[in-house]
Amino acid sequence: MYVPKHFEESDLATLHALIKAHPLGAWVIRSGDDLVADHIPFLIDASRGAHGTLVGHVARANPVWKSFSGTTSSLVIFQGAESYITPSWYPSKHQHGKAVPTWNYAVVHAYGLPVVRDDRAWMAQFLNQLTNEHEAANALPWKVSDAPQEYTERLMQEIVGIEIPIARLVGKWKVHQHRPKADKLGVVAGLLGLGDEKSAAMAALVQKHV
Repeated sequence: MYVPKHFEESDLATLHALIKAHPLGAWVIRSGDDLVADHIPFLIDASRGAHGTLVGHVARANPVWKSFSGTTSSLVIFQGAESYITPSWYPSKHQHGKAVPTWNYAVVHAYGLPVVRDDRAWMAQFLNQLTNEHEAANALPWKVSDAPQEYTERLMQEIVGIEIPIARLVGKWKVHQHRPKADKLGVVAGLLGLGDEKSAAMAALVQKHV
């Protein structure tokens, strides 16, 4: 990924926060002479490794867990806030016209060698953790134990765990850091004026760099 210095985000807590907020990663592996991509919800375990460890699962029928190389790093892409930006929001555009549209986004690329985890105890612990993480905000959180045990035991036999100790973590926050303050404020106002959550999320990122 091309990352100009002014768009680089290297704060580990910030990178982990994006992964937690947008956990559905695009996992890309090399399989023979081809590239294979799957979309997997990951948890980030910040306590393991210098950059953390990604933890997820795939269907046993999915060939991806038998296909990745034990020596070639794989890539997981986490997409955060993103938005089209019109130059009409720039005060500078109305002064000299030297402005064009662009796209703002925040993204994290995580690199590491995947490891298969295929034992019942690991899977039970992981599924409870995964469920608790995503059910926490619900008024009546669902728990794995709410389903019949024989049912969940059978389903666990149909999935395989994946761990990816992160060897390298790259963040790119393209949020108008290089534009004049007036243009940044124009972008914030323009995005907020759209009135949707997606635009508001990007407005908040731009606002941090005003």
